[in-house]
Amino acid sequence: MDDRKDFFLTPGWIVIDGNRIREVSDCSQIPGDCSKVIDLKGRVVTPGLIDAHTHLGLYEEGNAKDGDDTNETSSPATPHLRAIDGISPRDIGFTAAREGGVTCVCCLPGSTNVIGGLGSVVKTVGSVIDRMVLKESCCLKVAFGENPKRTYGDKKESPVTRMAEAALLREKLVQALEWKKENASSPKRDLRQQVLIDVLEGKISMRVHAHRADDIMTAIRIADEFGIHIVLEHCMEGHFIADEIAKRSIPVVYGPMFLGRVKQELREMDESTPGVLSQVGVKVALTTDHPEISIRHLRLCAGVAAREGMPEKAALRAITIDAAEILGVSSRVGSLTPGKDADLVIWTSSPFEMMSRVEAVIIDGRLVYDRLGSLNGGGYWGE
Repeated sequence: MDDRKDFFLTPGWIVIDGNRIREVSDCSQIPGDCSKVIDLKGRVVTPGLIDAHTHLGLYEEGNAKDGDDTNETSSPATPHLRAIDGISPRDIGFTAAREGGVTCVCCLPGSTNVIGGLGSVVKTVGSVIDRMVLKESCCLKVAFGENPKRTYGDKKESPVTRMAEAALLREKLVQALEWKKENASSPKRDLRQQVLIDVLEGKISMRVHAHRADDIMTAIRIADEFGIHIVLEHCMEGHFIADEIAKRSIPVVYGPMFLGRVKQELREMDESTPGVLSQVGVKVALTTDHPEISIRHLRLCAGVAAREGMPEKAALRAITIDAAEILGVSSRVGSLTPGKDADLVIWTSSPFEMMSRVEAVIIDGRLVYDRLGSLNGGGYWGE
């Protein structure tokens, strides 16, 4: 798949030079200057998969409370928190990601706070998070609906209602505008206010957790009021208001696909929603919301979306190039394009087939997963 030509490369070849893709072609003649040639006859090669919404490294698998740094419940408004400061690269979820062909993820704070903090885009291999980062502060996480209500309502604190959730966000945005006006010529710093100013100035997007159609419309209403670029997260009732989302060109990160109706606001969830949104022109990415659903099953989410009406190419784009564009990292990842990072997945057959397996994963030109040990692992393939 190439983001310029939008096709599956069958047959063809890909030249990796160091950590980048140098050439991609569907012709039969292999360049003569390649020092190593790997024959992948009978396999399928795709870009590395991208999960646009996870809590990977923040909510560590099998590590109970000590490994849960997803939600800072001391306040409903914590815009200054940064996911990168809580991500543990030793989370075994990163191994699961590679085994599932996922090479890049967005790590987000949780949804107990109306304003939760800054998300980061990272690769899924490495021992030091700073070396894994593609985009340190890509977005501000915001949440509407049951989660903030339940978290703070149970403590007899605000917000207790959806009205209070919306009012809190509006109030914080107005305060940020006033702070900027009052401190226009001052070197004074305020981490909370600066994050909100970055949102208001369009430097980062606002990623809005919203399941119900009325919560989605509240997010849209506030975005219209303040001129904010938003991305809708989960969007389980998006099929009810697809036209409202489409006419504003608002991207959606839908999922997780396999979640049960464990909350009232999930009552109307429908696996056909990604297809409905895609058909009216909405840019859709898919998420496992790891660890809600294991990140190794991201490609199955795309398969289900395709089965339920999403065009197959759109489903693949939803876990590759469209996810990259939503995250603002499409110049680096998301497609088999010369100049981009050499992040590739080798499959035994189409990733949408239930029996298909990930045979190998390459990140930044390095073989990081080799299921059968048959591809002479280690080193840069471009060397």
